[in-house]
Amino acid sequence: GDGIDTGEILRPVAEYSLILVGTRDRVTTITLNRPASFNALNGAVADEVCLALEEARTDDRIGALVITGAGRAFCSGQDLKSIQEEGSGGDIGDSVRSHLRLHFNRMILAIRQLPKPVVGSINGVAAGAGMSLALACDLRVGTETSSFMQAFARVGLVPDAGSTYLLPALLGSSRALDLAWTARRVGADEALAIGLLNRKVPEANLESEAQELAASLARGPALATGLTKAAIYGAGERGLAAALDLEADLQARCVATDDFQEGVTAFLEKRDPRFGRSPTRS
Repeated sequence: GDGIDTGEILRPVAEYSLILVGTRDRVTTITLNRPASFNALNGAVADEVCLALEEARTDDRIGALVITGAGRAFCSGQDLKSIQEEGSGGDIGDSVRSHLRLHFNRMILAIRQLPKPVVGSINGVAAGAGMSLALACDLRVGTETSSFMQAFARVGLVPDAGSTYLLPALLGSSRALDLAWTARRVGADEALAIGLLNRKVPEANLESEAQELAASLARGPALATGLTKAAIYGAGERGLAAALDLEADLQARCVATDDFQEGVTAFLEKRDPRFGRSPTRS
């Protein structure tokens, strides 16, 4: 139901109550499924996303992921009611610190450390921690109705769930401060222009475009795809000299794979390569 095609891999429904998980054409789609709250995040949602990410990480049949939201929003951010409830009867500061570390931070790190591409299908608003979730995705596809908002300042908070790192890494520090301080809404055209969106497509085509982008990445060389993700995200922390050394080490691993042999053969034979599924092929 809900338009999610489980296709070749079926998930036990009992595992998930707040998200939908389905896999088709080697792409797992994780759909935040709290449309009445515009898919607001709480600890339980984040934990279910982490479980789905771990299943995808360990399954060689899955080559890429899509993260999206049910209904008219991608994700409206932290469920503020749950913060108040968790802080009642104790120190709310300690409660929020633990909540972020145990739930949201684990989810963001799981996406970034997943050795497979993650495409954000931004159907509507991505606000607050929901924008952080969108930023954690490797690529983002949206429509005219997509928008982004660093909503934290509106309730007297600092950006969290990774936004203080992810936003300046993507946009630079000055643009990041602009969005964080003003908490203004960034529409689809500006988002595309500054790099918050990688693609803007007609609204009716969002699901199919995100699926096809992820499927095309899933057809790529699994080891090289995962190593490229890790190398690019780590480059800013290493510096150029260390990045050059790492590239040499990673390339040594890639040229020893069946995928490299297939890629060269396909190039010489002027055909599309047919890469293997497993990242551990050698």
